[in-house]
Amino acid sequence: MINRLEPFDSGSITFQNKNILDYKPEDLRRSMGYAIQSNGLFPHWNVAKNIATVPRLLGWDKEIIDRRVDELLIMLNLDPEHYRKRMPHQLSGGQQQRVGVARAMAAKPEILLMDEPFGALDPITRKNMQTELRRIHQHDGKTILLITHDIDEALYLADHIVLIDKGTILQQGSPLKVLTEPTNAFVREFFGQKSRGLKILSRLPIQAILRPENSAATSVTIEHTATLADALSSFIAERTSVLAVSNQYGENIGHIKLNDIFSFNNHLYRSSCLCFINQNKTKLNGKDYSQHFYVYHSSTH
Repeated sequence: MINRLEPFDSGSITFQNKNILDYKPEDLRRSMGYAIQSNGLFPHWNVAKNIATVPRLLGWDKEIIDRRVDELLIMLNLDPEHYRKRMPHQLSGGQQQRVGVARAMAAKPEILLMDEPFGALDPITRKNMQTELRRIHQHDGKTILLITHDIDEALYLADHIVLIDKGTILQQGSPLKVLTEPTNAFVREFFGQKSRGLKILSRLPIQAILRPENSAATSVTIEHTATLADALSSFIAERTSVLAVSNQYGENIGHIKLNDIFSFNNHLYRSSCLCFINQNKTKLNGKDYSQHFYVYHSSTH
């Protein structure tokens, strides 16, 4: 309905403060990227031509289009020299899906619409594509509207979740909000009552319990980008109660303790107010917290 492929019966949809019915359908669609489950690549066009579909329709200069194609291929970890002239049937399912995402982003749309884009992929490829999309969102900052029936995918990718049942919005908010404060039994069961605790930990970074001093009590290391769910898994697998934390350069930046996970989780439920920081570039007390998600109690920050 947003890009007017489907008419709606009542109400209105606005895009850039303008009713979508006031746009010409072709103009509206060319200002929105669209990626679907089956990727929808044109089988008789090579990768470069597929990606360049909308820029060509918009009359972009060929040199600018070529640069944009290469830029997107590099962003999606596809070597332009190797993949530019390949045909869709010469690509794996995951590679086809990446080209589909690149085509949706080619004209630098204001919004990216994704209709179950990874539903047809095998679990490993699907996880890789989810990671790629998350990285792209951090890099590009574009608004993405993604439809999915995969709960874990929604929790992993979303800043904001809308849960709909039979046409009615049951709850919306941040993933952590819907997990810790479900509005009713349906929402609670939908997100998995038995596994909800692990899902909550998967939304929290280890920085939430990071102790900045080094610890000589362990040689087992976890990366600073990990979540509390990742940390809990490492604690169990490595049979340790202390994990060293390293930055992207492999340098030790502190440690975390197993008991801190449980004490923080209890603190999370007791807190009357939480501040969520989800910025591309954030500095706090002189430290750079770029592209990470942090939770602080409002009484101290």
